[in-house]
Amino acid sequence: MTSVHQAPPSAPVRGDGPRHPVEPPARPMSWAMLSRAMAVPLILGLVCFLPALIAAQPGTGSRDTAYWLQLVLTCYAGARLSTMILSTRRRLLQGVFWMFVYIAMGVAPFAQAVIGQTPTPVVGPRSDLVTAIALILVGCAAFDLGALLASRRPLRRRTTARGGGGPATAHPVRLRLLVLLAFAASGYYVLKLGGPGVFFSSRQEISASVAESGVASGESNVGSAFLKGFGTVPALLALLFYTRRLVTSRRARRSPSTVLVWIALAGVNLVVNNPISNARYWFLTVLVSLLFTAFPSSAAMYRSVLAMGVVGALVLFPYADRFRYDDSGYRPVQSSSVFEPLATKDYDQTVMFANTISWVDTRGHTYGRQLAGSAFFFVPRAVWSGKPEDTGVRVGQWMGMNMTNLSAPMWTELWVDFGAPGLIGGFALIGYATARTDRRYARAVSRDGPGPGSVLAITAPLVAGYTFILLRGPLLQAVGKLAIAALCLALVTSLTGRSRRRSQ
Repeated sequence: MTSVHQAPPSAPVRGDGPRHPVEPPARPMSWAMLSRAMAVPLILGLVCFLPALIAAQPGTGSRDTAYWLQLVLTCYAGARLSTMILSTRRRLLQGVFWMFVYIAMGVAPFAQAVIGQTPTPVVGPRSDLVTAIALILVGCAAFDLGALLASRRPLRRRTTARGGGGPATAHPVRLRLLVLLAFAASGYYVLKLGGPGVFFSSRQEISASVAESGVASGESNVGSAFLKGFGTVPALLALLFYTRRLVTSRRARRSPSTVLVWIALAGVNLVVNNPISNARYWFLTVLVSLLFTAFPSSAAMYRSVLAMGVVGALVLFPYADRFRYDDSGYRPVQSSSVFEPLATKDYDQTVMFANTISWVDTRGHTYGRQLAGSAFFFVPRAVWSGKPEDTGVRVGQWMGMNMTNLSAPMWTELWVDFGAPGLIGGFALIGYATARTDRRYARAVSRDGPGPGSVLAITAPLVAGYTFILLRGPLLQAVGKLAIAALCLALVTSLTGRSRRRSQ
C-alpha cells in the first residue's frame, strides 16, 4: 500500500492555495474575544445608559406618546449603531447613517422631550410631532429592509475587457488635470475673497466677502454656490486621490513629485477647507473622507470614527460654531447640563419634520416640485421665476420665522413631495443603494481591488462624510457640491481598470 503525504492545513498546496497568505488563527480569535468584550458595554451604553441618563435630567417635558416613541427610536437607532460598530465588515455609509439617526433624530430630540425645550418652536398640534417621530421610525425600518434585500443579492464581479468594463479607476493624465483645476479654482476663490487671511477670520467675514465680490445677487445664490463649490470640492477630491496613492503605492511614496503635489494640495485645503471658514457639516465631510481614505482597511479607525463621532456630536458639536460669527456677534452657550445645548441648539430635525407635516396639511403635497428644484439647482431664478425655494426656508416663512436657515431632513423632503409611500419607498432605495455600495467599497479596498487609482475607494468615503449634509438638508443646498464632485469624478474616471492599475 502506497502512503500519501498530506500537507498540513496551514500550508496550502502549490498551485491550489489561496492567492494571499492565510491569516493566522490567533488574530481573528483575538478580535472575536475583543468584540465580545466590547459588545456588552457598548450596547448597554448606547441603548440603555445614555437614554436613561437623559431621562433622569430635570425638565418640564411631558411623558406622553411622543416621549415614548422618541425613546423607542433612540434605543432602536442605538442598537443599529452598535451593530455597525461591532460588525466584522466595514459598512461606511450604513454606519454614518445610523450615527446621524442616533444623534440627530434620537438622543437630541429625546433630550428636548425631557427638558421641554426645542431649538425651533413646534407650531402645529402635538399630534403632528407624534406623527413625525412615527414616520422617522418607519423610514428607518424601510432603510433596514432595503439593506436586507441588498445583502440577499450577490455582487457581480466585473471583468476587464480590452474595450473597457473593468473597475473604475482614475486616469493618470486626467487626474493631473483635476489637480490643475483644483489649484486654479481654489486660487481664484482665494483671490476673489481678498486673500488667505479672510479664510482664518470667521464664516460671517466669508459671507461678507462673497457679497462684496459680486458673484451673488439678492434673488439668486447660484453664483456664490459655484464659487464656493469649485473653490473647495476639486481641492478635496485631488487630495483624497493623492492620499490614497501614497497610502497604497510604494512607488508613489518614492516619487518626489507625488509627495510634493500632496503637500501642495494639503496646503490649499488648509486654506479653503479649514473649520474656521466652513460650515461644521462640510468640515465633518472633509475630516471623515480623509480618515477613511488614509486608513482604508483599518477596522480600528472605522469603529473609532463611529464611536467617537457620537461623543463629539454630543459634547463638542454644539460649541463648534465658535467661528460662525466674529467676536462681536458670538454668544457663548451658557448651560448647566451637557444635554441642554442639545435642546436649544442645532438639532432641529425632528421638530422641523413636525412643522413640515403641519405645513403640508395646509398646502398639500408638492408631487415632485421640490425635488425638481433641487435637481435643477443650477438654473438661476432670473431664468426660472417659479423655482422652488429650500424646503426649510418655505416652512420657516410659513412659520413666521425671521431666521429661515432651518434644516429639512431627508424624511421631510420625501414627505413634502410624495407623502408616506414616497418616504417608505425612498428610504428602502437608500438602504439598498448604501448596502450595495458598502459591499463594493469593501472589495475596492481589498488586496485584489483595482489598486491606488480606485474611484470607488474615494467616492465612498466622500459620500459617507457628505451623508451628514444630505440627511440634515435642505436638499437644494446639498446638491450643489455633490454635483461638482460628480463632475470631477467623471473627469478622472476610466473603466479600463487593469491597464490603468499598472500605470499607477
